[in-house]
Amino acid sequence: MVMLCQPSKLIILFYCFIFYSFKIYAQTEPVKASGERQIIADQNTGLFENEDILHIKLTGKLNELFTDRKENMAYHPMLLQYWGKDSNLVSIHIKAKARGNFRRLKENCKWPPIMLNFPKKEKSKSLLFEKQNKLKLVVPCQGDEYVIREWLVYKLYNLLTEKSFRARLAQVEFEDSAAQRKNETHYCILLEDETALAARNKASLVNKKQILMERTDRMEFTKMAVFQYMISNTDWSVPYLQNIKLLATDSTQYPYAVPYDFDHAGIVKAPYAGAAPELEISSILERIYRGYCNKLEMDFIETFELFNQKKNDIYQVYTNCSLLNSKYIKFVTRFLDDFYKTINNKKSIEEVFGKPCRT
Repeated sequence: MVMLCQPSKLIILFYCFIFYSFKIYAQTEPVKASGERQIIADQNTGLFENEDILHIKLTGKLNELFTDRKENMAYHPMLLQYWGKDSNLVSIHIKAKARGNFRRLKENCKWPPIMLNFPKKEKSKSLLFEKQNKLKLVVPCQGDEYVIREWLVYKLYNLLTEKSFRARLAQVEFEDSAAQRKNETHYCILLEDETALAARNKASLVNKKQILMERTDRMEFTKMAVFQYMISNTDWSVPYLQNIKLLATDSTQYPYAVPYDFDHAGIVKAPYAGAAPELEISSILERIYRGYCNKLEMDFIETFELFNQKKNDIYQVYTNCSLLNSKYIKFVTRFLDDFYKTINNKKSIEEVFGKPCRT
């Protein structure tokens, strides 16, 4: 009897193994989409936890939206759509208005940046946007390639610190419901809201004006200022909160300086970008360190060590991006090479980062 029972148990175990193996495989095998269905958004993760390009459609009276660039821009009703889970078309009624400073002006950019406003009553209909209130949408100023390049700069800073804005690349189809403009599709950036940035870092926003650079967290400021030097960006100021947000985790501590808006950086190489005449530099590709006098050499050593640790990841942000052409990747590689030569040479460090301490 014992001999007869053993084969039966083995057969049962064999079929159980086959069944559960197939079940596990079926659960883990990704669903491959094709054509338009690649718009499907992963609603099990947050808007900025997914690295895939988000495909959305924005419909409304676009001519009114894009021509309303006065000081007090008004909100205009829009319909935002995307393919959600189970290939369902998700539609959200939102409001949008032009925003920004430099890029808002018609003489600088074809289209202004946009602020998307999500009504609370609509949030429950879209898991992807349910936690969003207002989102900045960066649209092309003079070409989609510069939007992609700016998005990658956000990815660079994400490598260095959690105290950084998250950005999601999106392909946006713009459809004018009044048929006054032709339909266009462009790469755009959805930028994390500042309140979400603060909440993620268990901090609060500080709106204090005229704050001294020295009155911010020293290590985080040094990291930020060296990063701005690396990408050759001078379009920022802590005292005037120009393209800088301040976060504070404790009222007794100095706040953290968080940068955004990198389209004037040399690494982006936008044709409309320029440096302030007061800086006396000939090109946006000419790097200049704009930090304050910091005689604590250890701060710089730790910061340079961080950049060296992240070196391969920083280069791979560009070499692994299929949206870039080979010519630009070669430019960025040489551009970053120059930065790393500087921070790994004692004489260069003194010449570049010692300037604020000189008379």
